[in-house]
Amino acid sequence: MNILYHHRTRGRHVEGVHIRGIVQALRELGHRVAVMSFPGADPEREPDEPSGGGTPGRVATWVTRLPGAVFELFELLYNAVTVARMAWAWRRGAPSLVYERYSLFLFATVWLARRRGVPIVLEINDSALVDRVRPLTMKGVARRIERWCLRHATGLVFISTYFRDQARAAYGDIAPSVVSPNAVDLPRFDPARFDRASLRRERGLEGRTVCGHIGAFAHWHGMDAFIDAIAHRLAEAPHLALVFVGDGKTLPAVRERVAERGLADRVLLPGRVPHDAVASWIACMDYAVLPNSNHYGSPMKLFEFMGMGVAVVAPDYAPVAEVIDDGRTGWLFPRGDDAACVERVLTLASLGDERRRVGEAARAYIASERQWRNNAEQLLTLVPGGAAA
Repeated sequence: MNILYHHRTRGRHVEGVHIRGIVQALRELGHRVAVMSFPGADPEREPDEPSGGGTPGRVATWVTRLPGAVFELFELLYNAVTVARMAWAWRRGAPSLVYERYSLFLFATVWLARRRGVPIVLEINDSALVDRVRPLTMKGVARRIERWCLRHATGLVFISTYFRDQARAAYGDIAPSVVSPNAVDLPRFDPARFDRASLRRERGLEGRTVCGHIGAFAHWHGMDAFIDAIAHRLAEAPHLALVFVGDGKTLPAVRERVAERGLADRVLLPGRVPHDAVASWIACMDYAVLPNSNHYGSPMKLFEFMGMGVAVVAPDYAPVAEVIDDGRTGWLFPRGDDAACVERVLTLASLGDERRRVGEAARAYIASERQWRNNAEQLLTLVPGGAAA
């Protein structure tokens, strides 16, 4: 098939990883895929650049800093840009399928695809129904547009069952759908690629048991609360080192907590690293921790840890429990219970055989069910004849 992948995101960080994963998987299945990105936000060209570079990237950064209602009006106006760009692309050759990473207030792609008689599948990673980093001002308008899009698309790809259930409860008879959590590029996240002993020696982790975390330091990930909860108990596990890779709004607070409690020799905070370097940091870890998440998300880090054979201590939100089988491919604790999270982390510090057993099972699960090819094959089942294309 000739597939047009459309997105209005900036194509950075986790968004870019997901887009590249799906696009590459579709191509490996034999389909032609063209990516239409927000100007200056091509996830295939510059995956680790701050903004995609150039004037368009600076414009995108400026727009995101606008006040809520003004920003949302710009999102609505982008429908006119989408119609013009899609019409131009159509003149060069009509696609067999439009696949879109859904964005709030964006309806033009569904409208145009229906008008042209082309199937359109929406991938739902965001919604007017959930709490977001940037609160919605025009929530009513966003939900009316979202209801129309979810009812009139050919198919929908949700990242979790919880997300799909929320949409069905709010919008009723939505389009046919599948649940497709995140995935991983397994050849890239292969522990056999790395000299674990050398990496640990270079990073001052030799002789330590390492529990790690990689991702954004956002408030819902609970890194600051986790440090508060574990700080006074680290003496119970004298060989345990914590390695937390990433940056974000709560990183300064975490750094301050680590310094105040004299934990610099126990907690390593290297900051954000390029995605190409993520696997090398995971290779240093014996197990991982996700102190908190949210009700609807499918954290990319779970799949990358598990692909590397590093099992995760994680909260029992429904989307996480869809991926982690407690005691077999990871360990779950009651969400919001920092003490239970800390207790599990400290207990596992001395259980090397348990960590290895569960880590091996986690990688086997990813290999069989959660590679990007699995996601691509699943989304194509929503298109008439797509699975056999």
